[in-house]
Amino acid sequence: MADKTLNQLQQEVDDYISQFKEGYFSPLSMLARISEEVGELAREVNHTFGEKPKKPSEEDNSIEMELADILFIIICFANAQGINLTDAFNEVMNKFQTRDKDRWTKIK
Repeated sequence: MADKTLNQLQQEVDDYISQFKEGYFSPLSMLARISEEVGELAREVNHTFGEKPKKPSEEDNSIEMELADILFIIICFANAQGINLTDAFNEVMNKFQTRDKDRWTKIK
């Protein structure tokens, strides 16, 4: 499968959500979902890099899948608010490349 642009991902998520009467969750519900998913990511990072091994009874999740879950919810949130993530990402990269351009030590 070819790589998809953010616009394509937003359209794919919108196509998926649009098939359900319930549609997108409210902003507060989506924020709660993002928080839940970030907690699950933290747990996976702790299992992978921290001192807390998984219990044999715990699900076999991965950092990759937890990041994808977060991305899905972020796309849902953006779609529900009419936010074009490509435009938003371009703006934030411009901020990093201008305001923060000398903040970090560059590799020569």
